[in-house]
Amino acid sequence: MTNSLMGRMAMLKDDFKFLGLTAMAAGYEDKIREAETNNLSYHDFLKLLIEAEVKEKIERSIQGKIKQAKFGKIKTIDTFDFNWPASIPIKKIKGFLDLKFIERRENIIFIGPVSLGKSHLAKAIGYLAALSRISTRYTKAIDMVNDLHASESDSTFAKKMKAYLGPDLLIIDELNFLPLGKKGGDYLFQIIDKRYEEGSIILTSNLPFKDWSEIFEDNIKTNAAIERLAHHGELIVIKGESYRLKDKKKREIIQDLNKEPQDTK
Repeated sequence: MTNSLMGRMAMLKDDFKFLGLTAMAAGYEDKIREAETNNLSYHDFLKLLIEAEVKEKIERSIQGKIKQAKFGKIKTIDTFDFNWPASIPIKKIKGFLDLKFIERRENIIFIGPVSLGKSHLAKAIGYLAALSRISTRYTKAIDMVNDLHASESDSTFAKKMKAYLGPDLLIIDELNFLPLGKKGGDYLFQIIDKRYEEGSIILTSNLPFKDWSEIFEDNIKTNAAIERLAHHGELIVIKGESYRLKDKKKREIIQDLNKEPQDTK
């Protein structure tokens, strides 16, 4: 390869970088060799370069959506044990995996006792959405309320609200463990109200609807919130015993079996 050709290639790579075409810049020389080896036409050579750039941009977009979602620990649908809950509408849940409910701006409300996988399912569906480059945000209810409350003192309330209103899918987890207070209930209602028919919500709670007045501390807001969530939403009720106690119960059974038999004489 002549110095002149090497110089032109270096300049072309610099141009790719200037245009933000990082995959083209990184793989340009390899693609030239591939084109020469396979006697590719100019069209096919250009197609190779563009395909590499598109693939990298898609991957960067996916990673960006996952980072934006703030999942913490990733959960996937294939690691969920559908055999554990005593009652779970498997067909309905698997029907959500095509993510069409997000296109329709519908909601999913998971309700059931603690440790039956509500959060796992919510995160798993959210992860699929992020992989499909759908803007997603995960938050625990109390964290969202605390975030909005803190933002009122530093004049960032509008910005923080936008962070919860903007994504196509908002996951509000654990609407139950800690009291939100009247102010927190107001924040939550604002989120639900403003996202109504504008964006999807996945919400998890161990409280049935009849007890949600404890969350909002206002019967009118409680009824209005439930109405907005349920109008374009699916209620998924899961029943059974805590999954976290599963191994503990196994250990207790084994320990009982290994105990020395008592003398009944």
